[in-house]
Amino acid sequence: MAVMDADPATTGPAGLIARLRARLTGGPSEASLTRRLAGTIFIIRVISAGLAYFSQVLLARWMGTSDYGIYVYVWTWVLLLGSMDFGISASAQKIIPEYRTSGEQALLRGFLSGSRWLTFAVSTLVSLALAGIVRLLSPWIDPAEELPLYIGCMTLPAFVVANTQDGIARSHDWMQLGLMPQFIIRQGLIIGITAIAFLLGYHLGAVAAMIASAGAVWIAMTGQMVVLNRKLAGHIAPGPKTYDIGGWLAVSLPILLVESFYLLLSYTDVLVLQQFRPSDEVGVYFAVVKTLALVSFIHYAMSATTAHRFAEYNASGDKARLSAYVAHAINWTFWPSLAATIVLLALGKPLLWLFGPQFVVGYDIMFVAAIGLVVRSAIGPVERLLNMLGQQKICALAYALAFVMNLMLCIALVPRYGGHGAAAATSISLTFETVLLFWIVRQRLGLHVLAFGK
Repeated sequence: MAVMDADPATTGPAGLIARLRARLTGGPSEASLTRRLAGTIFIIRVISAGLAYFSQVLLARWMGTSDYGIYVYVWTWVLLLGSMDFGISASAQKIIPEYRTSGEQALLRGFLSGSRWLTFAVSTLVSLALAGIVRLLSPWIDPAEELPLYIGCMTLPAFVVANTQDGIARSHDWMQLGLMPQFIIRQGLIIGITAIAFLLGYHLGAVAAMIASAGAVWIAMTGQMVVLNRKLAGHIAPGPKTYDIGGWLAVSLPILLVESFYLLLSYTDVLVLQQFRPSDEVGVYFAVVKTLALVSFIHYAMSATTAHRFAEYNASGDKARLSAYVAHAINWTFWPSLAATIVLLALGKPLLWLFGPQFVVGYDIMFVAAIGLVVRSAIGPVERLLNMLGQQKICALAYALAFVMNLMLCIALVPRYGGHGAAAATSISLTFETVLLFWIVRQRLGLHVLAFGK
């Protein structure tokens, strides 16, 4: 009897890698698509980081340390509040796959349009309320901060709608459409507008920088809306629309709590630092945070790529595929994050020097801040996993506890230790959050979510 030769594609190193890949990811094509999309997101965020870094360097040099510190303080509020899109951008990655899987086209069409109108209307009301609060508190607010804060309020509706459109685009695997307007086009516009103002001889203070940033946000969001509407028109058949606003909010509001506490955890250090330390020290700390941003981009890339697939596999009842996909996402979050951290710490001084010679004093802070980022990356995007599998409330509780810890530690450490205290408080809180999320996933879902061990 003739014996057939073994297929070299299934034996030897290549076959071993292919089988291992299939075991870890549920299939070569699936793993390839995930890595390609995550790679696209990461590249966009890296380019964005480069543009943002370049813009921050220019602004720091053009504005001076004090004005730059005011701009950073106000822009941090915009990033914090503008990212709170009521949980819609994250819940879109759960709602849209579920509507597609169940064939509920009317509900899908309703969500694709109604979610954006909902977030725009509510964010506009919130912006007006915030402007009123600024007016009431004006006797106690630094006069140099008052007008930039009003401009920040005007920026919020566009920021929120852009985030909602990002979530819709990512749910269709349109990563470039979701991310480029916010992270590439917006940053390019900020650089272009401020550079023109500087070359024309205008004083580039905090007010001018906020006007440029607000214009960039509105222009980028409008362009994104036009393109997204065209793509959706060619992807979704026209027909009646059903608006299940109550159902959307039931999913979104717990996720909003998660996102809110996550953002508070991310920005508490800067906001507390502004209350206890001078503006120039805030500017130095912000430069350190921007320098380490590449590490968090890796986590963001995997979160953005995997969230809607967690929901899809859970909706289809494919637990084995879900488990393997989670393991894949964790590995591709931790190891690249560790490598990026090592590189950034090695190049920290020259990178900080780009902001100006006085920013190099923040180099020591980088090592303290990096600890929390590396520890957090060891469990990958598990907060997305919990949100997509209906565990939003316990996830929100975990983030709330981490935020409270971070706030208390910042208040205790920042007045005495400044930026070092803020970095230490954040790293300790991130470590606590990591342990808590690991335990929750182990207890609630029965999954091992750590980059090493079994």
